[in-house]
Amino acid sequence: MAPNPFRSLLEDTDPATASGYVDPPPRMGFFTDTSICIGCKACEVACKEWNHVPAGSLRYTGMSYDNTMGLGADTWRHVAFIEQRKPPAGRLPERAGTDGSDGIRWLMASDVCKHCTHAACLDVCPTGALFRTEFGTVVVQQDICNGCGYCIPACPYGVIDQRRGDGRAWKCTLCYDRIGVGAEPACAKACPTDSIQFGVVNELRQRADRRLAQLHDAGVLDARLYGRDPGDGVGGNGAFFLLLDEPEVYGLPPDPIVTTRDLPAMWRRVATAAALLAGTVALSFFRRER
Repeated sequence: MAPNPFRSLLEDTDPATASGYVDPPPRMGFFTDTSICIGCKACEVACKEWNHVPAGSLRYTGMSYDNTMGLGADTWRHVAFIEQRKPPAGRLPERAGTDGSDGIRWLMASDVCKHCTHAACLDVCPTGALFRTEFGTVVVQQDICNGCGYCIPACPYGVIDQRRGDGRAWKCTLCYDRIGVGAEPACAKACPTDSIQFGVVNELRQRADRRLAQLHDAGVLDARLYGRDPGDGVGGNGAFFLLLDEPEVYGLPPDPIVTTRDLPAMWRRVATAAALLAGTVALSFFRRER
């Protein structure tokens, strides 16, 4: 991967401090270990129950056993079901299918808002409905969201969505109301295998590094961390993942970049062009008067 020219700008940035909080608490987030996700969808149900998220329409596409399909205004946690005709992770190829599986493996992963270190959705929101909390997370205040939808294309992960019949933007809040009183987010609390782990982001990164090394030592060489690196195109995520295959397999962009990274340069060009235009107009009037 080519070096990120914005690494020095984004790396090791505490988002709460950068947003103006003085002496904020530690940054909180999620580490989702997909290698132990069993696809039970308890996290989806817990999220909906606690946050009063509508049930939405459950349907099968004929391409997967997944019945919620993806993140959206009515699905803040989504468990993907990915069926692959290849040996399960860590199994020797020559033994594939000997247990009756015919070389089939299931990848299951609970996806959620990434709570980026540098969140483009915050940059484009005209009303301040999207704000950074003291825990470094990103939350939408529906009472002041005007439904403009600017945040939707700004998100490099396609997380934010407008609710049908409502028009406002909705997404995971990382249970801001719960963590503010020292409680665990509903999805992590409900996860029976501890696939979704909640805690201080720096501690979760260390835990993720140890888990990755453990899997590599066990021969699961395709295992990788996604969103853990503070030097990536979004400055690292507050919610990051351990994956067992390429990010694209899970419907994730391979190299996400802050979609508003060029805004400062664009505004400088606009200002320069406006100044040149104003100077040209003034010069034309001056010549006319002479």
